Amino acid sequence: MEQSESADGPPVEALRAVFDVHEVRSDGRRRIYYGESLVPEQMLVREIWSAFRGAGYDVEAQVSGLGETDVVIVEPASQGIEEIPWKNITLFALTVLSTLFVGAYAWYYIPLSDIAANPLVLLRAWPFTAAVLGVLSVHELGHYAVGRYHGVNVSLPYLIPFIFPFGTLGAIIRMRGQMPDRKTLFDIGVAGPLAGLLATVVVTVIGLSLEPMTVPSEVLARSGDMIVFNNPPLLDAIAAVLGRPTEYADPRTVVHPVVIGGWVGMFFTVLNLLPVGQLDGGHMVRAMLGERQESLAAAVPLVLFGIAGYLHYVRGLGLNQSVGLWFFWGLMSTFIAYNGPAKPIDETPLGTGRMAVGLFTFALGAACFLLVPIQVIPG
Repeated sequence: MEQSESADGPPVEALRAVFDVHEVRSDGRRRIYYGESLVPEQMLVREIWSAFRGAGYDVEAQVSGLGETDVVIVEPASQGIEEIPWKNITLFALTVLSTLFVGAYAWYYIPLSDIAANPLVLLRAWPFTAAVLGVLSVHELGHYAVGRYHGVNVSLPYLIPFIFPFGTLGAIIRMRGQMPDRKTLFDIGVAGPLAGLLATVVVTVIGLSLEPMTVPSEVLARSGDMIVFNNPPLLDAIAAVLGRPTEYADPRTVVHPVVIGGWVGMFFTVLNLLPVGQLDGGHMVRAMLGERQESLAAAVPLVLFGIAGYLHYVRGLGLNQSVGLWFFWGLMSTFIAYNGPAKPIDETPLGTGRMAVGLFTFALGAACFLLVPIQVIPG
């Protein structure tokens, strides 16, 4: 049975022009309209978006197209952080702990026995934690700030704790509701990589300016495998400008662990700029090329599998010399591509300014790319 609408409620008259309302129900903050759409789903949302958004509501539609009941769901648009984000805070705290532990043990060479005897020694690794979480958080906060600027409902960053080699798997944000237009989609997508790369350059400059670390003799005497992180072109370029080395003839001397924060920022930039699904590159290319993005996304897994095959069959490298890395991301991109990027309501193409910014951002991403970023060398 249809309910009455209050004067300050959703602008239902705009909905009735394209949707035959049979019943209205309330579900908490949401209002659900059941009935029959008079136009295709994408057109339905496009027709009612402005009126509902102007009244302070997000709207989504589910049109069956098979003669079944169609649904329009309306809820007040988020105006910011409405309660204490305990999940974000908890994940942040856990990631701080995981990066402190990994930093202390793997990058500051503090023995496990010393950590067990006095856990406060983990705090010696705070520069590593600040560098790694700094570049990741700035990246995601770039998305968050621009999303809020455009009135899109985006969450605060969720940091992901992990183990070696960095103590984290990165960070993500969630976007809810409809994407208004291609300009908004592009702005949100590009803000993360640009903000993250700016933080990455700053962290790399600071790290290269710090005094190198001395590897304890007992660490050098170990016979285990050694992980080597090769320098992306951008890192080498920054080091050349500063006139600072990234490696030393003496094996006991290595760059300061803060430099690893810059390396992490560059590596995650490359992965985020893959033009598939909900990754930043997927959103950007969807905004830049429209639906033609799907053709490019379909080629990404093939390219990544091709890189893995080239490294293995042509250069003779093993799974632990980045072959497995690119094969894994080939599988991941195949899965991610099925979800696709956000679909904007307004498909008006981008202007030349944003297209240029997009190409520039992908060029910066290319400066962070390496065929063999990680190698495991047997001890």
